[in-house]
Amino acid sequence: MYLINLEYLLWVAPAMVLGLIAQAWVRSAYASAQRMPAPLSGAAAARHILDSAGLVNVDVQAVRGHLSDHYDPRHKVLRLSHQVYNSRSLAAVGIAAHEAGHAIQDAREYAPLVIRNVAVPAAGFGSQIGMLLMLLGLFFSTFLLWVGIALFSCVVFFQVVNLPVEFNASRRAKAQLAELGIVDRRGMPYVNNVLSAAALTYVAATLEAILILLYFLSAAQRRND
Repeated sequence: MYLINLEYLLWVAPAMVLGLIAQAWVRSAYASAQRMPAPLSGAAAARHILDSAGLVNVDVQAVRGHLSDHYDPRHKVLRLSHQVYNSRSLAAVGIAAHEAGHAIQDAREYAPLVIRNVAVPAAGFGSQIGMLLMLLGLFFSTFLLWVGIALFSCVVFFQVVNLPVEFNASRRAKAQLAELGIVDRRGMPYVNNVLSAAALTYVAATLEAILILLYFLSAAQRRND
């Protein structure tokens, strides 16, 4: 058990280190950008971007939680955490614009987002059940191990598809902030820093999923040999 845990940690260590770097960068970038004033609050910036894109039907709501910001494609609602919703800072408008970017993707039927939304149920199931079956398979059954690998592959697929979705939302956000005059040239580096740091967290999550899958594939191959 100890040796397996040690080997597993060695496999996923690069992703863990990258994740720690990303989280530190996010905290630093967010704190820095939060101190810089913006002409609009996060909620107002999101509303302006959505209206400019013709998405007057998408509501903007405040939601509890720290950085719990997200776009809900089922209910066409953009939900912003209170510190983003109410704050008139570059951090707030950058995050709000990113989420508005997802709403624009949804309205334009951006292909990677459509695929990601379809993959969500399988990824959620694969993350929980797939991981459990892979762990059980290491000790009890090669069959369970392979079933778990197949299910966890859905997680890897989701993470890989999610990368262009997040990168594209950030590109849309920066373009809209500049075009609508919400952020000027002096403020854009702060927004870039926040969104780039957030993007690295998605890269770390994708790398971790890939390395976990490769670890269990290696274990399954050794079983077959």
